[in-house]
Amino acid sequence: MLINVTKSKTRGTVRIPGSKSHTIRALFIASLADGRSHISHPLLSKDAFSAVEACKAFGAHIENAGESFVIDGFGGMPTVPENVVDVGNSGTTLRFAMMTAGLAEGWTVFTGDSQIRRRPLGPLIEAMNQLGGNVFSTRGNNMAPVAVRGRLKGGSTELDAFTSQYLSSILINAPLLDNDTEVIVTRLNERPYVEMTMWWLDNQGIEYVNEDFKRIRIKGGQRYRAFSTGIPGDFSSATFFMVMAAVSGEEFVLKNLDMTDPQGDKMVLRYLEDMGAEISCREDGIVIKGKGLKGIEIDMNATPDALPAMAVAGCFAQGETRLVNVPQARVKETDRIHVMCTELAKMGADIEELPDGLVIRESRLKGCRVNGHGDHRVVMALTVAGLNAEGETCIETAEAVEVTFPEFPELIRQCGGDIRLVREERDCNGACD
Repeated sequence: MLINVTKSKTRGTVRIPGSKSHTIRALFIASLADGRSHISHPLLSKDAFSAVEACKAFGAHIENAGESFVIDGFGGMPTVPENVVDVGNSGTTLRFAMMTAGLAEGWTVFTGDSQIRRRPLGPLIEAMNQLGGNVFSTRGNNMAPVAVRGRLKGGSTELDAFTSQYLSSILINAPLLDNDTEVIVTRLNERPYVEMTMWWLDNQGIEYVNEDFKRIRIKGGQRYRAFSTGIPGDFSSATFFMVMAAVSGEEFVLKNLDMTDPQGDKMVLRYLEDMGAEISCREDGIVIKGKGLKGIEIDMNATPDALPAMAVAGCFAQGETRLVNVPQARVKETDRIHVMCTELAKMGADIEELPDGLVIRESRLKGCRVNGHGDHRVVMALTVAGLNAEGETCIETAEAVEVTFPEFPELIRQCGGDIRLVREERDCNGACD
């Protein structure tokens, strides 16, 4: 499927859907808990349903009741799945579920789509083996398919948390092991996502000691309890509308966002404000208005998911924008550093790769055919670029938005964007030639 866009004057009010990160954490903790939990206003997307199916494979009973999930948990004792667990495109689900499989007595095998089968698992595999598991990659390359045999015992392990998902996986599941667990963290990227996980643990009364994210001790023999909660809006999804407001010079009001929430991508508001956008918080939402941007240097280690959108912002900022200290962006659904450099260059961007980021200089973008590489955040970032570029832009692999933000095209349309979903090649106009 293709997204076809032309330069548009966009503005309006957007209700941001539920957070993917919170939704998946809520699903796993509810499944690990005793009793029935209720999750209202979750993200309803392919990644969320991948997490649902993984939790069901371990014995949770989950019903999608309109705008909510009802979960009967398995009380910390997962059953061995009857079949291979396919996590689709959800890296978070794969990493979290690997440790959940370590709570079961027997073998669990995981696979996923082609992108998942290229994403690294080595540090988590090594840590789980140090904690008493038997975990290996079936191809011997530290990527899925991966086999896990529990039950893990606990103990001490070192962990290179190149992605925060490794550490979050251990934090969520280790409280249910029989023994205490100690994690010595040799590197930590994306710290806000670990803080979000700890926020969930704190709400559950889980006992752990955090020594400045260098050494974390988790008490074993604990239990999760059933809960009822609502899922806040997703700052990662909101990023695309934040950037669209900032580069277009128009005003957007974003609803369903909580500035007290631990999501790291709320920092994008500060990035854009430092670049010159006007940001204000009102009762009816967060207001973003572009006033002309200037290039700055941004340490994006905590916010790797924002790199594609911020690369687009850099194209419209005076001077030079440097997005740095985010090497883990190369091992997401795609190598987002390389992909954004390649695709924005097709549109005329003055952009270059760094080992850990991008350098972007003010550019006059022109519409053309670009490839989203099956990466939802790349597709959405290129859509924002196309809506502010001269002429027509056609983005390939548009179906990827279903992973986290199925409503994205319709919300763009409601804000005045000239956007068309194209299912057949012959329906695409000149930009696709």
